Amino acid sequence: MPNGPLSLPARLCLLAWDLDPTRAAPVVRAGALADLARRGLLVDDDGIATPRDLDSRTGDPALDGLLELVSESFPHGWRTWVTLHARYTLDAVREHLVAEGVLRAEKHRVLGVFPSVDHVLADTARAAALRTEARQVLSGATHPDETTATALTLAAAAGLPATAATGTPPTASADPGFAAVLHELEAGLRDAAPAPSLPKGR
Repeated sequence: MPNGPLSLPARLCLLAWDLDPTRAAPVVRAGALADLARRGLLVDDDGIATPRDLDSRTGDPALDGLLELVSESFPHGWRTWVTLHARYTLDAVREHLVAEGVLRAEKHRVLGVFPSVDHVLADTARAAALRTEARQVLSGATHPDETTATALTLAAAAGLPATAATGTPPTASADPGFAAVLHELEAGLRDAAPAPSLPKGR
């Protein structure tokens, strides 16, 4: 990847770039949940996403914000967390991508009164490289690392256009515990995905 690796939710944010935020938010949230589960910071407690340690932090604002949200909320299963307040995670990932120079935030006013921000893709090469990598992996031309495999598994569950190429996502993990969590996240994304694509609006 050019300019260094992207986090799992950041990759999914770019793969879902052409979707309306209401549809992109669950995909990015699922990526953040998977990332935290893979790091062992969120564990499965009889189907409930549970923080292992209330004081743990990753240094990633989006992941740490989600950890805090899960810690302070009523217990929920993985599928529920895919959509519950998912826009918070999407917004945090976008802010981080702005700081990294991948996105550009353009401020404006709605109806000349209400402040709003549009996010514009500044690093088109990064997004294009992700889509190329997805096509190569799904066609069997390259073997992905675990982060890429997880991203493509979740992207396929959400029906993202980047996974429309012929082929099936690779196995994301040999760890049965993480595989079970990933299965729940996939199911949550399938439940959340609307039949038609919504018009883009940022």
